Amino acid sequence: MNGIRFWAVLGILAMATGVLYARPDVDKVPASEPVSSMPEQIGPWRGKDLPIDQAVLDILGKGDFLNRVYAAGTGDERSAPVVGLFIGYFPTQRTGQTIHSPQHCLPGAGWTFESSRYTDLKAENGQQFRVGEYVITNGEQKQFVLYWYQAHGRSVANEYASKFYLIADAMRRNRTDGALVRVITPISPGETVDEARRRATSFTSQMAPQLHRFIPG
Repeated sequence: MNGIRFWAVLGILAMATGVLYARPDVDKVPASEPVSSMPEQIGPWRGKDLPIDQAVLDILGKGDFLNRVYAAGTGDERSAPVVGLFIGYFPTQRTGQTIHSPQHCLPGAGWTFESSRYTDLKAENGQQFRVGEYVITNGEQKQFVLYWYQAHGRSVANEYASKFYLIADAMRRNRTDGALVRVITPISPGETVDEARRRATSFTSQMAPQLHRFIPG
């Protein structure tokens, strides 16, 4: 039964997406700042941009991307806890250029999912975000991941729900812009998942209030 439901959802999405992309409408894209304007200093965290390989950019397509690692200001950079922040903002998804789910990208890079769930995260400004949590492994490496899809003032953790909202907003508001936000931190040997989760959520709660500048509501 679950398999039938899965393929039915995919079929509906495919048909609706086909109708959407066949329309001649031009997206309304509100003004926003480039994601590179995300502050390099967030609380005790200091950021450093990392290059994105051209092969990865070719897969991602036309969009605005930030790939940055933040280290906590402990005074010793070699042992400082770190978090990675990736933001991919797409001004339009009408031409078939859609956001790639971490569930598709991470396995292709050799990572496997140890656990996953959806939860709520409260930012420092009181805003609530619906996010996904993953614990991923690759050999002896283990990482904790937070991610969600952000569009039009809405945060969504489920990929299929984000597609439904994409189509609905395109028809109602003539907008298909949206973003993927991902925060990732290593789980060090001897460290628990809860410790990594606290680090990731602490950083995210301080970073998230900035997102409205780069991802229009």
